[in-house]
Amino acid sequence: MFSILAVTLYVASSFVAGSPLTGLSTGRCGTYISPEKINAAEKHFAANKVSFSGSKKADTKINVHFHIIQKDDTREGGNIPDSDLEKQVEILNQDYANTTFSFAFSSSSNINRTTNVEWFTSAGPDSKEQTDMKTSLRQGGPTDLNVFTVGFEKGVYEGLLGYAVFPSDYKDAPEDDGIVVLHTTIPGGSMSSYNNGRTLTHEVGHWVGLYHTFQEGCSGEGDRVDDTPAQARATSGCPKEAVDTCPEDEGDDPVHNFMDYASDDCMNHFTDGQIKRMSEQMNTYRGTEL
Repeated sequence: MFSILAVTLYVASSFVAGSPLTGLSTGRCGTYISPEKINAAEKHFAANKVSFSGSKKADTKINVHFHIIQKDDTREGGNIPDSDLEKQVEILNQDYANTTFSFAFSSSSNINRTTNVEWFTSAGPDSKEQTDMKTSLRQGGPTDLNVFTVGFEKGVYEGLLGYAVFPSDYKDAPEDDGIVVLHTTIPGGSMSSYNNGRTLTHEVGHWVGLYHTFQEGCSGEGDRVDDTPAQARATSGCPKEAVDTCPEDEGDDPVHNFMDYASDDCMNHFTDGQIKRMSEQMNTYRGTEL
């Protein structure tokens, strides 16, 4: 099958030509998915789709497992307090309140803390450190959300905010499933403008099957959601006035959508079309019944 990776980058990060991430845009988040992979993914989805019943009241509980990777026992070294993790799950439930999903978490049983300097500093998409980390720690089945918090301090992935694996990848590589985020983006962290927990909200959006709102810009089929207007480029910060980067498509840029790249305090919603897509993606690839 196909493998699609969603990657979120730190505002100031840069990538050298020839690196695995060559071609990614910089900003809050940068994702490169080739048109060929998108077309293959969408063709498979269309042929195998398990439809959504249409009820927003349907409630699938997602068990959240936090794997806290740290280089030492300080907050700066990755040791996130239980209270910050509890706040993060509150944010997820707030942000997904109008969807078909809610998030269950217990600080007494759903937190795993591991001191491993190499994983903390060097884990990234397709890296040996990531493979070792996920293989050693991942828990549960296709509807269990495994969140790994790291530092992204070394190598080509230095400065990442996070990345996620899409639902369609689970069958072929269940051991690789989950989300990896920068520990300072969790509420209580030090990443200015990006420490209200919306990095995880955004990455969970990919984990349940959503693309970015600006996917393919003003041309092509965009994010495959009809009620998110076409968008030429990612949003930076939080624009005070309406922006329309694709005037030939009806509607202003969805700058407040969780799947754009605006600052945390700017994001506030998913659309009905996104809710339908995420529900059908989860039905099709993670075995939910919505």
